[in-house]
Amino acid sequence: MDPAASADGGPVVLDGGLATELMARGHDLSDRLWSARLLQRDPGAIEDVHLAYFRSGAQVAITASYQASIEGFAAVGVGRDEALELIRESVRLAQHARTRAVAEGVAGTPLVIAGSVGPYGAMLADGSEYRGDYDVSAERLAGRLADFHRPRMEALVEAGADLLAFETIPTVREAEVLVRLLDDVDIGAWLSYSCRDAASTSAGEPIEAAVALGDHPRIVAVGVNCTAPRFVPELLRRAGTATDRPLIAYPNGGDRWDPAERRWVADPGGGFDPGSVATWTGLGATWLGGCCGTSPAEIRVLAEALAARPGDA
Repeated sequence: MDPAASADGGPVVLDGGLATELMARGHDLSDRLWSARLLQRDPGAIEDVHLAYFRSGAQVAITASYQASIEGFAAVGVGRDEALELIRESVRLAQHARTRAVAEGVAGTPLVIAGSVGPYGAMLADGSEYRGDYDVSAERLAGRLADFHRPRMEALVEAGADLLAFETIPTVREAEVLVRLLDDVDIGAWLSYSCRDAASTSAGEPIEAAVALGDHPRIVAVGVNCTAPRFVPELLRRAGTATDRPLIAYPNGGDRWDPAERRWVADPGGGFDPGSVATWTGLGATWLGGCCGTSPAEIRVLAEALAARPGDA
């Protein structure tokens, strides 16, 4: 059974921006480790944000491991063993939040922990996670990406994640490596791309070709995330012509990431509207939530809007 399937067969509600809510609560995430830094400094803050999303109606908590990697931690003086333990801790924090949510009686459906596996470019901290222009040959890149992703995938699985979230992936080249690595671990995953427009990944590949990788038997959903909301409806339409897998969509708040300033800047094209996101079930999206720039309040509105909609997924 799909670990994130709704008990009533309806849409699955994902959480929203973890780092966004941490910053709203006063935490400084300006260094290269982003929210992963708090795995060391203030793990309780991460757990509290997961709980806030569960209380708001989210059925899936995405762990604080997006920017957590052996190489990323090494750059700030953290050794391999400690880095892997911090990645495992990201799962345990979400599990603790789930236990608290169940004890409070807020859980109406199974609550799922998705181990975040962010792109190689997130570790580089230069914005290439939104371009996919990793400056190495294709052959060397495949080996480097496998060596980069494999240990943290294994750590997330060891810690008891229910599934993996291959998220904000900018290029098919990286997605191909991640999907191959699924053959070596006993877990399912979703695959979601960051996209630069309404037709293509951040690296410029057609979304139809990108979502075709979702045919792997362990991919439970495929789609887009951390993409401007205005692009998502057309991306879902195109994706739906290329795969019969469930579609997933969790856009950002509508702003644009400035890697030089390490901050989100206003984009005039429109923001995150939970009511509009809820209508994407009509485009085949059965997994819906938010990414950077979204909050527990918006996820609550989304969950309520989805609950009020007729069964059109």
